[in-house]
Amino acid sequence: MTLEQKIRMALAYKKISQFSLARMIGLSPSNFNQRLKRESFSIGELEQIAKALGAKFDFDFEFEDGTRV
Repeated sequence: MTLEQKIRMALAYKKISQFSLARMIGLSPSNFNQRLKRESFSIGELEQIAKALGAKFDFDFEFEDGTRV
Protein backbone atom coordinates (compact mmCIF):
# COMPACT_ATOMS: atom_id res chain seq x y z
CA MET A 1 0.00 0.00 0.00
CA THR A 2 1.37 3.41 -0.94
CA LEU A 3 1.73 6.32 1.43
CA GLU A 4 -0.96 8.18 -0.50
CA GLN A 5 -3.38 5.29 -0.04
CA LYS A 6 -2.62 5.11 3.69
CA ILE A 7 -3.26 8.82 4.17
CA ARG A 8 -6.49 8.68 2.17
CA MET A 9 -7.68 5.68 4.20
CA ALA A 10 -6.84 7.47 7.45
CA LEU A 11 -8.79 10.52 6.28
CA ALA A 12 -11.80 8.37 5.43
CA TYR A 13 -11.55 6.55 8.77
CA LYS A 14 -11.54 9.84 10.69
CA LYS A 15 -14.07 11.48 8.35
CA ILE A 16 -11.76 14.43 7.76
CA SER A 17 -11.37 16.09 4.38
CA GLN A 18 -8.02 16.49 2.70
CA PHE A 19 -8.67 20.25 2.72
CA SER A 20 -9.17 20.25 6.50
CA LEU A 21 -6.08 18.16 7.14
CA ALA A 22 -3.97 20.44 4.97
CA ARG A 23 -5.09 23.46 6.99
CA MET A 24 -4.53 21.60 10.28
CA ILE A 25 -0.87 21.01 9.44
CA GLY A 26 -0.27 24.45 7.94
CA LEU A 27 -0.20 23.64 4.23
CA SER A 28 -2.35 25.00 1.47
CA PRO A 29 -4.77 22.42 0.11
CA SER A 30 -3.12 22.53 -3.34
CA ASN A 31 0.38 22.09 -1.88
CA PHE A 32 -0.84 19.22 0.29
CA ASN A 33 -2.46 17.55 -2.72
CA GLN A 34 0.70 17.87 -4.82
CA ARG A 35 2.86 16.45 -2.05
CA LEU A 36 0.38 13.65 -1.45
CA LYS A 37 0.50 12.64 -5.12
CA ARG A 38 4.34 12.73 -5.10
CA GLU A 39 4.45 11.14 -1.62
CA SER A 40 6.99 13.78 -0.62
CA PHE A 41 6.29 14.38 3.06
CA SER A 42 9.11 14.57 5.59
CA ILE A 43 9.07 12.36 8.67
CA GLY A 44 8.16 15.42 10.73
CA GLU A 45 5.21 16.18 8.46
CA LEU A 46 4.01 12.59 8.67
CA GLU A 47 4.15 12.90 12.46
CA GLN A 48 2.10 16.12 12.22
CA ILE A 49 -0.45 14.38 10.00
CA ALA A 50 -0.72 11.52 12.48
CA LYS A 51 -1.14 13.91 15.40
CA ALA A 52 -3.82 15.88 13.54
CA LEU A 53 -5.67 12.61 12.89
CA GLY A 54 -5.29 11.44 16.48
CA ALA A 55 -3.03 8.59 15.41
CA LYS A 56 0.55 7.46 15.93
CA PHE A 57 3.11 7.53 13.12
CA ASP A 58 5.33 4.48 13.31
CA PHE A 59 7.98 4.41 10.61
CA ASP A 60 9.94 1.20 10.45
CA PHE A 61 11.22 -1.47 8.13
CA GLU A 62 9.49 -4.80 8.24
CA PHE A 63 11.15 -7.81 6.66
CA GLU A 64 9.48 -10.85 5.14
CA ASP A 65 10.05 -12.88 8.31
CA GLY A 66 8.23 -10.26 10.40
CA THR A 67 11.38 -8.63 11.78
CA ARG A 68 10.98 -4.89 12.22
CA VAL A 69 13.88 -2.43 12.36
